[in-house]
Amino acid sequence: MSEWLVLLFAILATCSVVLIVAVLRQRRVGGEDDPTETPDVIEYMTMMIGVVYAIVLGLAIAGVWEERAAAEEWVQQEAQALHEMDERAAVLPAEDATAVRAAIDDYVAHAAGPEWDQMLDEGELTDEGEDLLTQLRAVIGEREPTTIREITAHQALWDEAAAVDAARAGRAESAESTMPAVVWFGLIAGAAVTVGMVFTLQIQRSGRELLLAGLFSALITFLLFLIWYFDAPYSRALGDLTEAYQNYFPQATGGD
Repeated sequence: MSEWLVLLFAILATCSVVLIVAVLRQRRVGGEDDPTETPDVIEYMTMMIGVVYAIVLGLAIAGVWEERAAAEEWVQQEAQALHEMDERAAVLPAEDATAVRAAIDDYVAHAAGPEWDQMLDEGELTDEGEDLLTQLRAVIGEREPTTIREITAHQALWDEAAAVDAARAGRAESAESTMPAVVWFGLIAGAAVTVGMVFTLQIQRSGRELLLAGLFSALITFLLFLIWYFDAPYSRALGDLTEAYQNYFPQATGGD
């Protein structure tokens, strides 16, 4: 099911529950309900709860948005570092350059293929990908450079290999959910309390009040959806980031 259909159903369900509860409550109390009898302290508490919850929602959205940007940046850095390694290998003797590029292609093919699929499904990287990166480093260290030019290229290869490792570690962290379960519990419980406080204000069955209650509930549902959507950047929030690998290594990733 599309994420946007999930959002639509969630908003409709939330608004329906809120409106049904409001109508049933008003029907139960009938004409005895007097909104002017609402204590001032209740209005003050409702306002403060709404403000605090709005701040919490804002911080949560900012956090998952930052993680989304970081997730995209890790993939770009990893692909760029691998491309730099491929270019630096041209300085090495033909046999060594071929070996390095073959190891790079093997790693890219796995990272953009089986490992990416596992990252989306299970939120973790593969041991094989780590082994391929280790093999790439072993290939770089098999032969000692003999000329100044080779020494410079060799050091650059080691630097870029370290950059690939760092980007890979960042990608692994971004593959996991950034919002702990206890935070989700707090967000959902806070939403229930915030919406529930609306009924302490003794809203009536007028079209205007019901519309405002529905829109308020829909807004909170939408903000919670945004947090959930961005909480898994690779599987939901971002597009096909394997294009970063495909642009630099079309043959290794099965591109044209």
